[in-house]
Amino acid sequence: MDQLNQTSVTAFILLGLSSIPYLQAIYFLLFLVIYSITLSGNVLLIVVVRADSQLHTPMYFFLSNLSFIDICFSSTIVPKILVNTLAQDKRISFLGCASQMYFSLALGATECIILAVMAYDRYVAICNPLRYQMIMNKRLCLCLAAGSWTVSFLNSVIHAVFTFQLPYCKSNQVNHFFCEMPPLFRLSCKDTLFNEVAVYISGGLIALCSFFLTIVSYFHIISTILKIRSNKGRYKAFSTCASHLMVVSLYYGTIMFMYLRPRHSYSPDRDRAISILYTVVTPMLNPIIYSIRNKDVKGTLKKKITLKLYK
Repeated sequence: MDQLNQTSVTAFILLGLSSIPYLQAIYFLLFLVIYSITLSGNVLLIVVVRADSQLHTPMYFFLSNLSFIDICFSSTIVPKILVNTLAQDKRISFLGCASQMYFSLALGATECIILAVMAYDRYVAICNPLRYQMIMNKRLCLCLAAGSWTVSFLNSVIHAVFTFQLPYCKSNQVNHFFCEMPPLFRLSCKDTLFNEVAVYISGGLIALCSFFLTIVSYFHIISTILKIRSNKGRYKAFSTCASHLMVVSLYYGTIMFMYLRPRHSYSPDRDRAISILYTVVTPMLNPIIYSIRNKDVKGTLKKKITLKLYK
């Protein structure tokens, strides 16, 4: 009997942000501007780091990784939002939905781990400055980056398989602007407790462990900074971490709220707003935060612009 009640879904309909025409136009322009800033800001940051040999350090290596993640993360979601905002046909194929969820989840998890690795890098730089070059050598940096990408993409495979093996017989209308696990679970006529437990477990292993490593790193960093006698020295040490702390607070806060919470607290409108923060806004803010507060990046950028003008 269950088999008769289950329909085979070949496509989903993304309901998006609004069905009101003038709001759709506003959302389209807003997301187009945000996406343009995201791409230009992150590409510029990568180019600046590549162009200046003085920036070929572990911190900027991981920062370049973060920028590349943000470019891919935003590109996985925003172009489809732009198309669906103005299009009458808001369908996304079953495979397209699975691919979007897989890559967005994988890239989101990679960003979590990379942010934790960056916190560890700052811990070594401030708490063990004399051994920094020896500890954060090129081999370790490559292993940490490769490990972050590998673990995240393997974890995403598990969730994609579990999620898209569910029977979607309630509806094919996703009350969201992209394919994400919580709203997809609501469409299944099967109990999704197993899937949600899997999310909690992976969330605990990746998001919470990464967050814990970040907190521990900053506990030691702040303890070390407070021992510095000169105000100038304390300010200089803390300024190298302030940008990272801002990004971490925004990103981890929204991610954990979305995925690590009781199943009864689901709210479509609120969840869309939270998802916009970590999928669209954060990738745009990351290069701005790091560039505005970073003297090395600003110095290299000014130098390159000056050379171009006087050529």
